[in-house]
Amino acid sequence: MKYLLSNLKIDINDKIYLKDPQSSDLGKRIIEHSIKLIDEIGFDSFTFKKLGIIIGSNESSIYRYFEGKHKLLLYLTSWYWAWLEYQLVFSTTNISNPNEKLEKAIDILTRTIESDSSFAHIDEVVLNRVIINEYSKSYLTKEVDEENKDGYFAIYKRLVSRLHDMIIDVNSDYKFPNSLASTVLEGALHQHFLKDHFKSLTDCDNVVQPSDYFKHLVFNALDIKK
Repeated sequence: MKYLLSNLKIDINDKIYLKDPQSSDLGKRIIEHSIKLIDEIGFDSFTFKKLGIIIGSNESSIYRYFEGKHKLLLYLTSWYWAWLEYQLVFSTTNISNPNEKLEKAIDILTRTIESDSSFAHIDEVVLNRVIINEYSKSYLTKEVDEENKDGYFAIYKRLVSRLHDMIIDVNSDYKFPNSLASTVLEGALHQHFLKDHFKSLTDCDNVVQPSDYFKHLVFNALDIKK
């Protein structure tokens, strides 16, 4: 799969950025080091000035790519969901059994992320931590409805839709496929957060993974014995 992914360019809504960061070495350095810096100090403390010092470039050069750090976060979250979508598609395309396909999909969408060498400028493990800790800040804003109309969350919504379709393939009579699909995606981030920070609030640990919980949750909701 990594060889197929290496030939793909992850496409992000061009309204999110001013200049495509994948088009230049500087742009790729902005993405690479913004992920590391947000992971280190948090999104609230992150600034383009601090990033500029790390990459050895003027703050103004970063503004040529993104009009502000909110748009940068939208870019990072969109890239992550698109990358995860590719993982999902390539891992499930040749699975014909609906139950097995859904089980594999849940594994892909809720597992602990491992490094993918297909994109040298992005550490997916670190980006996953950023998504777990900061993703909600990309949409918990006053501008969310306008940004939704502009398609900023289209990749995430498409990923939910793919999972929705797999749920329907398993049980076409299930009444809440969208709710269940979005619960899996959002809930996976939350369970990973709890596992790392509030261990007493989750049953997930180093042995019981969020994937185990969500497979149990989904197949029980669909009344399918696993």
